[in-house]
Amino acid sequence: MVLAAVLALAIIFADLRFNELAASRAMLSAVSLPFYWLTDLPSRISEWGEESVQTRSALREENGHLRTEAMLLKGQVQQMAALRAENVRLRALLNSSALLQDDVLVAELIGVSPDPVRQQIILNKGAVHGVYVGQPLIDAGGLMGQVIEVGSHSSVVLLITDVTHSIPVQVNRNGVRAIAEGVGKLDTLVLRHVSGTTDIEEGDLLVTSGLGRRFPVGYPVGVVSEVKRDPGEAFTTVRAVPSAALNRSRHVLLVFTGGSEEQENQP
Repeated sequence: MVLAAVLALAIIFADLRFNELAASRAMLSAVSLPFYWLTDLPSRISEWGEESVQTRSALREENGHLRTEAMLLKGQVQQMAALRAENVRLRALLNSSALLQDDVLVAELIGVSPDPVRQQIILNKGAVHGVYVGQPLIDAGGLMGQVIEVGSHSSVVLLITDVTHSIPVQVNRNGVRAIAEGVGKLDTLVLRHVSGTTDIEEGDLLVTSGLGRRFPVGYPVGVVSEVKRDPGEAFTTVRAVPSAALNRSRHVLLVFTGGSEEQENQP
């Protein structure tokens, strides 16, 4: 027993002093390396699986954020397109107001009559802004109607296409006078009592004649779309399309023609 201990100590001393067993240790290390790799493999597979799951979860979360951002950007693009179109309409409206000799007030449409029979709209301007009953309303295209009710901060406008509305007009080409009436459709006006010999054609522009002193002279009202002459009838059927965008305009102009109806009726 003592001899074995002495021999072991001698071997250890020789290895430490003369590095005699270096080759043996290197060979043993090379042989044992695959065993260490195999024994560590389950742990590394587990770590790889956890990293893979975490990476997939992170990717899903990132994809969700990206989809949300894409939807927001699309919404912003749509809003920008709407704002761009609205700016174009406002520029056209302001350009048309620059051509007018009358004072105007820009108003915004805030409501439409719920009654399908009545062609009425509600504006965000009222008595505090100087709005009065009978005041004409136009857009960039032409005449829209007239104010019939006035509140403090809002007003009601009767459109020219309402069945109760009529307006004196004249053919811009030759000055022929007629009465344009609404039929309850936003895209149609009719001219009443036009004789079969009247010089009026499709494509003629109808403008306000100024008769009745309600509307100033020369505002576009509509364009003749149909002229139907029947030899057996005393009058010609004439239809027109309103010049104003009655179903699209949002910003409009209230025209001041020299005072309110009450002021005009004063002696």
